[in-house]
Amino acid sequence: MTFRAYALVLATAGSVGLPPAVEAPNSSGVRAPSLVGTVTDVASGVALAGAQLSVEGSSAGSLTDAAGAFEILFQDGWVGREVEVVARLIGYSEARRTVALTAGENRVSFALASQAMKLDAIGVTGGVAAEATGGIRLRGSPTPVAFGGIDARRTLGPVASPPSPYANGDNREQYAYLEENDFRSTVSEPLSTFSIDVDRASYANVRRFLRDGHRPPVDAVRIEELINYFPYSDPAPRGTEGAPFAIRTEVGPAPWQPAHRLVRVALKARDVALDELPPSNLVFLLDVSGSMAFPDKLPLVKSALHMLVERLRPEDRVAITVYAGAAGLVLPSTPGSDKEAILGAIDRLEAGGSTAGGAGLELAYRVARENYLPNGNNRVILATDGDFNVGASSDSEMIRLIEEKREQGTFLTVLGFGTGNLQDAKMEQIADHGNGSYAYIDSRLEARKALVHEMGGTLLTLAKDVKIQVEFNPARVAAYRLIGYENRLMANQDFADDTKDAGELGAGHSVVALYEVVPVGVESPVLASDDLRYQEVRPVSGEAASSELLYVKLRYKEPKGTRSRLIERAVADVDERRDVRSLDDASTDFRFSAAVAAWGMLLRESEHCGDMTFADVMTLARGALGDDPGGYRAEFLGLVASSLALDVESDER
Repeated sequence: MTFRAYALVLATAGSVGLPPAVEAPNSSGVRAPSLVGTVTDVASGVALAGAQLSVEGSSAGSLTDAAGAFEILFQDGWVGREVEVVARLIGYSEARRTVALTAGENRVSFALASQAMKLDAIGVTGGVAAEATGGIRLRGSPTPVAFGGIDARRTLGPVASPPSPYANGDNREQYAYLEENDFRSTVSEPLSTFSIDVDRASYANVRRFLRDGHRPPVDAVRIEELINYFPYSDPAPRGTEGAPFAIRTEVGPAPWQPAHRLVRVALKARDVALDELPPSNLVFLLDVSGSMAFPDKLPLVKSALHMLVERLRPEDRVAITVYAGAAGLVLPSTPGSDKEAILGAIDRLEAGGSTAGGAGLELAYRVARENYLPNGNNRVILATDGDFNVGASSDSEMIRLIEEKREQGTFLTVLGFGTGNLQDAKMEQIADHGNGSYAYIDSRLEARKALVHEMGGTLLTLAKDVKIQVEFNPARVAAYRLIGYENRLMANQDFADDTKDAGELGAGHSVVALYEVVPVGVESPVLASDDLRYQEVRPVSGEAASSELLYVKLRYKEPKGTRSRLIERAVADVDERRDVRSLDDASTDFRFSAAVAAWGMLLRESEHCGDMTFADVMTLARGALGDDPGGYRAEFLGLVASSLALDVESDER
């Protein structure tokens, strides 16, 4: 058992004769109960790792991971029982909650109060000082980050990184090189064009590295995927609006460079209830090669698919294909009402052999085509660590196959699993070409987020080939840069070209893009000092010169459409509701997305993050938690704390 996945201790028969808890859900139609939640510090909101959860009167229990999350599973015989759950952690007072278990997921969270443990000082070399309150102050940060009066190192996690499990050279993970977007002069390059990105894989993958006590590789950090991992409160489209999504913009100061402005452009797709989704024709394409024979790979794949199968309706259909040394059909297309057959086929899978990914894709697409639903959702769901090392197909051949099937109406969703062999670059690429999304599953809770809570977005595309083009006003903006989206940039002429592929937007999806702009008249080191010989900034008259920062244009197609629709709007240097000159006046979503962007820049060692520190990110994010119903923002605080701990360790060396 490691903290790469959520720590899970399954219950055995307890002293009161309750039935044991089990990992696999039952197939009787009754959803077995589970307890999921988080444990945080009541004063700071920081996630607490290593907290012990126990169910009184039984041996059921769990430990929280580095993000403070836990999960306890039970048999359906526990439905209707009232249980008392206790949370304990050294240095904190225990907390108890009574829960009446219902079928399915039961949420219960704990906020622990630290016990009085006065620390005279925590000496940390390299210019870092911890205070008697248990806070940590980094160089350049005037405010200590408080952690409730206990040893800050213990709260943050071990400062000394454990040895890498791949130090012997067995690590074959691959990430595509990303060159960070730089500032562009508005005079010479007034247009910025890119494809949207709804992938969230980078966030879960970065979380995995931090849980293991290591900073992620720079190219594993895709800032737009970090930002878009979180739900936001941006309004969905009203019924009277023609587009399947709404657009919201906001402008405020850039936290890492207050003289610059930060522009937030957000898209929010409409939510679609499960019973309103069109019928699905799903083909699970599962990698059962030898590289998948690890607890965080095929066993986690099975557990994740159990969750998805539980949500299937009678009108949905599922087929299962696998590939190892060869591809094969494990389960023909089966109605969602026959969960016993589907779950049985999943449970019988075992890993072994080499990897013929290309043959597997061809078989999966053939099965999908044989059961094609003209008015339904036709999709291949690929679960793999990304290793396609045997077979006749090259990467280019696979991409051509995926694009051909995409045009025929069958989309592709990619789920990545495991460590040491993760082919991140390849999986992201094929998902993009397949009009689908790419998610990295590092735990059962992440599987539940992707395949249960966000099932509509995973399975139902509302708009495809979504492109954004921004024109900057040279009278107001001297320079700009797009934060993230480095591998989504497009040529300006491709914006109106309907033959060019772009990103897809699923039901309920949120997409946020951030631009950092340098206002005209502001002295900034990013501005070029040399004057142009043949060009000059010509004065702009009228309203554009007085208020507009930029002009946003967006194109999208209906899921089965071939011609794009255009949406346009001007963005002034004020919020839609008020003038935002102070960061404190900005919306909660603005401040939180800015905090995530800053965190990503620090992880990427960006030259553009100024004097911003992980401690500053913590302060900014803590003040922008909002309602946070899923606990994702609280989890983020724990990851920033882990980043801070690794930063302390780096300073000590």
